[in-house]
Order: sequence, then structure tokens, then C-alpha cells
Amino acid sequence: MSLPRYAQYKDSGVAWPGDVPAHWSVSKVKTVIKAIDSGVSVNAVDTPAADGSAGVLKTSCVYDGTFRFEENKAVLEEELSRVACAVEKDTVIVSRMNTPALVGAAGLVKENRPNIYLPDRLWQIHFHNCVPSFVHYWTLSPVYRHQVEIACAGTSSSMQNLGQDQFKSFWIPLPTLDEQSAIAAFLDRETGKIDALIAEQEKLLTLLAEKRQATISHAVTRGLNPNAPMKDSGVSWLGEVPAHWRVTRLKFVASVQTGIAKGKDNQGKETITVPYLRVANVQDGHLALEQVTTIDIEPEQLDRYRLQVGDVLMNEGGDFDKLGRGAIWGGEIEDCIHQNHVFAVRPHAVSPQWLNQITSSQYAQFHFMGRSKQSTNLASISSTNVMELPILFPPHEEQAAVLAFVECENARLDALHDASTRAISLLKERRSALIAAAVTGKIDVRGAMEAQDDPH
Repeated sequence: MSLPRYAQYKDSGVAWPGDVPAHWSVSKVKTVIKAIDSGVSVNAVDTPAADGSAGVLKTSCVYDGTFRFEENKAVLEEELSRVACAVEKDTVIVSRMNTPALVGAAGLVKENRPNIYLPDRLWQIHFHNCVPSFVHYWTLSPVYRHQVEIACAGTSSSMQNLGQDQFKSFWIPLPTLDEQSAIAAFLDRETGKIDALIAEQEKLLTLLAEKRQATISHAVTRGLNPNAPMKDSGVSWLGEVPAHWRVTRLKFVASVQTGIAKGKDNQGKETITVPYLRVANVQDGHLALEQVTTIDIEPEQLDRYRLQVGDVLMNEGGDFDKLGRGAIWGGEIEDCIHQNHVFAVRPHAVSPQWLNQITSSQYAQFHFMGRSKQSTNLASISSTNVMELPILFPPHEEQAAVLAFVECENARLDALHDASTRAISLLKERRSALIAAAVTGKIDVRGAMEAQDDPH
């Protein structure tokens, strides 16, 4: 889409946004703010409120620039008298305290939510003499983000706070009310199209992940020959497997090494500092080694906990999707050990590659979840229960063929995944650039909206 620029521009007198259309004004946002409400932090359970019940918003309700009222926690009955500031239509919710990337995040409220309330870390901003949806799009632009970063500079590197006076002093470009409405309507339409394309690509990523796991699961439980005779595996939920395959348990073909816990008092003892893998480093099928922490241990502990090439690393717990996920250790870091929430499965009668594919399969995930201890959104499994995982053994030649097939399929799916990820990145860049250009007057969208409204 090619859109014209305005006929005339002027220097706004402000570095951000720079030049603006000649008939626009650039004012401090306080000139269009009617009121800023602050909420109250109350005790609540970490599950959303039922319909008609009171909920207090989580700061995640505006993480992606969209207001999501369902991101709330049910307020405890004894706290109901303390809740304050119900969510109202045509306001903008702003995160005043958050991590550097998320402080200042904002979302537009499109309908009243009389049972949903603000915590003290969120503001609800009421406006006058402006179009709230236009102001919301301004909060999604670099013009706004740049001012947030300056206002929060020098505060904590992990948690930053935005003051009301700072927020009110931010500069905002302001066209006429009719033009604000036209720009907001244009962006609603165009970002809606882009969001639909992003959703399609994200759906494709989900399907690719499902296809990957289904491919692995079928290959390591049924083999590549659809006509192979089958037998009962002896495991009720696993069903039949090729008749010539052997079925055993992980404990007979590998050992499981637990890691070391942080927090041990080493005062007065000789220690060495070594790299230390955490759950965050062990991803599904690969290792994320960009940020590896260190730990002080006694020298004699190194031999006990040192990772060996060929160890299959598995997460002991965390979110449901993290349970049992893992990858093969290839000796990427010398003298590296692992935390107690990461198991090192050390094969002695099975290849690491075959074991890694087994633990990535749907049936292994079923075993891990079935044997795990679970709480709300979290699960953990003991090394004893990991050792009970059924292991299927085809002959070595067939193992090699299955692994080659899975590697080929994974490479094909990886290429599709990478292409889809690139498409999402480009679409998001396009979305951000379009919003920035429209709210700062770098493009004139009035003609585009008039053309849409003209039935002829």
C-alpha cells in the first residue's frame, strides 16, 4: 500500500516526533488527560475470576499492547471491600511499574468491566478533547516508547517505575478530532489485516510443532514399515509395537544423574567456580547457552556433577510444556555441571540419539505427566519415575534408518518453521512502521478512509 504524505510540514520543536503536518499541534499529553485512576493491590488466587465475580488485573493484561481483561486473578472474599477502580470503556490501561521492556505498556478498553479492578501497578487513564483509540495507537509508536525509556533511565535494571508527572509531560502529536478518528479507523482496519496474517503464521507454527512430535512418536513406536507384524508392548497406554522390537525400561539402559542445588554454605571451604546449566538452558531439542551462570563448588564435587558428552539432559519440572524436555550434551562448555532441576541421563546400552528421540515423543511425555507431581500449571518428576520410562529397541540398522528419517523430516519442518518465523517478524515490523507513520503524520490516510466510505 502506497500512501501520500501531507502537503506541508512544520518543525514540531520536539526531537520526537520531529516534523509534523503543518496543521497538527504537538502538546504534552496532560492536555488531553481528564483523570488518572490508580488501583489497590489485594490478595487474590492465581486463577481468573468466574463470570460476575470480582477479579483484579495482572500486569500481563497489556503485555502485547492489547487490553485482555481475562488476565486477572479472583479476589478473595475477605478482600472485596478493598477493591477499587473498576475498568471502564474508552480508557487506556498503562503499566506504570514493570520490567524495562514492559513498563509503559498500554491497552485500550473497549467495553465496561464492572467486576474487574485495577491493582496499584496499573493506571486507568480517562481522556477528553481527543480520541482514546488514537492515543492508544500513539502508545504503540516509537515516539511514545522513546519517552518512556528516557523517563525510566537510571532506575532499576530489572524493575522500572513510571511516575504520573513524567507520563503527563510526554509529547503527543495531535491532529484534529476528525483526523484522529480517521487515523484510528485506518489503523484498526490495516492492523486487523496484519494481525490476521500473523495469526495464520502462528497457527502454522503450532501445526508444525504438532507434526514434528507426531512424526517422532510414530517413527520411534511403529517404525517405517507399515506392514511389519505387531505385538502387544505390555504397556497399556503404548499399545502395539513392531513384533521384532525389544521393550525394556530406561533404568536398564541408562543411569540418571541428579544435579546440584544452589544455596549451599561454602564459607571457610576451598571452592572453584564452574559453569552451571539451569532449566532455562535446556530447551526442546536444543540447548540455549547464550546465558550460562556459574556456581561455587568444592573441587571434589566437579567429578560427580560434571556433564559428559552424550548425556541426554532433561528438565525435572516447571511449566507443563517444560517437563521432560531436553537435548543431547555435546561438550559445548568445559567442566560444566547442572542444577538439581535438570537430569543428566547417561546412556550405557542405548545411543544418545535414539534416547533423545524417545524422550521427545508423545508417549514419553504421557509417561512423564502421568508420573509427575502437579500443581497449578506446574509439574515435577522424580528420577525414580523417569527411570521407569519404557524404551523401545529396534535392531541397530532399523534404529539408524528411523533416526535418518526423523532427521530429514525435522530439517524440512525446521525450514518451514524458520520461514514462518521470518514472516511473523516482517509482519510485526510492518505493523509497527505503519502505526508510527500514521500517528506522526508521515503518511496521510484520510484519502484511504474516504475511498472506503465512498460506495461508488
